[in-house]
Amino acid sequence: PEVVDTSTKWGKLWLHESERVYADRLVSLQDLDTYNKAAVAVAKKYFAINDVDDYYKKKDAKPLIFCHFARGLSDKTYDEVPDYQHMYKVLNEALLEYNETNAVMNLVLFEDAMKHVARIARICSSPGGHALLVGVGGSGKQSLARLAAYICGYTIVTIVISGNYSLNNFREDLQKMYKRAGLKGEGLLFLFTDSQVVDERMLVYVNDLLASGEIPDLFAQEDRDEIVNGMRGETKLLGLVDTPENCWATFINKVKANLHVAFTASPVGEAFRVRSQRFLATINSTVIDWFQPWPEVSLLSVARKLLDDVELESEAVRNTVVEFMPFSFAAVNKASKAFFEAERRYNYTTPKTFLELIKLYKNVLNGKCKQTQEAIDRLENGLHKLHKTHSEVDVLVENARAMAIEVEQKVANANVFAEQVHTCCVAVELNSACVTCSACVCD
Repeated sequence: PEVVDTSTKWGKLWLHESERVYADRLVSLQDLDTYNKAAVAVAKKYFAINDVDDYYKKKDAKPLIFCHFARGLSDKTYDEVPDYQHMYKVLNEALLEYNETNAVMNLVLFEDAMKHVARIARICSSPGGHALLVGVGGSGKQSLARLAAYICGYTIVTIVISGNYSLNNFREDLQKMYKRAGLKGEGLLFLFTDSQVVDERMLVYVNDLLASGEIPDLFAQEDRDEIVNGMRGETKLLGLVDTPENCWATFINKVKANLHVAFTASPVGEAFRVRSQRFLATINSTVIDWFQPWPEVSLLSVARKLLDDVELESEAVRNTVVEFMPFSFAAVNKASKAFFEAERRYNYTTPKTFLELIKLYKNVLNGKCKQTQEAIDRLENGLHKLHKTHSEVDVLVENARAMAIEVEQKVANANVFAEQVHTCCVAVELNSACVTCSACVCD
């Protein structure tokens, strides 16, 4: 009451809880639209919420979200989220803290993703709360569940499937989880996927865990006695007689409070339908969060964030590329529907497919840019060499011209010298002739 202190807020809380109970179980967008119209009609009739239509708009709707981190990660008060910017800030802070101590998750926290984190955190924060996350592969179910568990302060527990993993190995893993949750009081989130079901009998244990919290014959008698002895002190603190039955009941109650299951499943194929009919607790004892296809607004925000670091010609080009990504994705979905009508075969597109599309575009763009840059570098190097050769040729031509002038000067000097030599030779010949004539006269 100290948090929800106005009639308007009470109405919003009622709408939010109704949406969690009913809308999260709906499997089609048409059913969701029908529910939203009914919710708006009820709210207008019984609650004084003036802007109720703003919470159910197709675009730019206000957040109608109550969660345990509305006031920040340190304050666990279940309160209303004021706006998406505040929610993004809190979740991004949690994601950064998670990545510091765990394997890095490159999550894009758009509006739908943040809503799913709030839903999973709400489920796991309740004692005995278990989540059934349904969506096609690549919807982000496991990543968002990990982030929600971190926000709730739980440790993620998974099983590692190998070639020789058997039902006995699964029993041993469950025993370890029970001891951590029941004896140590450690908060755990068991993240279990439908692809890890290597033996259908594994779901018998999961069904019992979800239904009552107790799995018959999970522990051998000596292990059970050890657990009972370990719970005697805590049982006495509760004011109970430390009989084996009371000690075991205390242990199971702690397991229920601390061990939560997030079972992720894909609706594709017959396996999910058959398992839901065989193991009723997977439906009746869980809170369903159905992952609907990403809306165009979410796809646009994801594309904008992932392409923000790509160097493009201008902002106009960037906006065009960003807007093309959800358009192409929608075109493929439309073609898939036509393919199903013609061939009666499904072609599934998932959020992971959209992310792969952007990744492919970035890889192709980087490859083309690299090829273009290499061609530019080759052209620049060729032009540089041509300019350098041209300069060297010009220098050689100038040197040749200077040498030609020098040669001409030397040739001219040589000609003058030759004329002088010729003149001297003629004079010598004349003198020689005169000497000869004088000799003849003397004789």
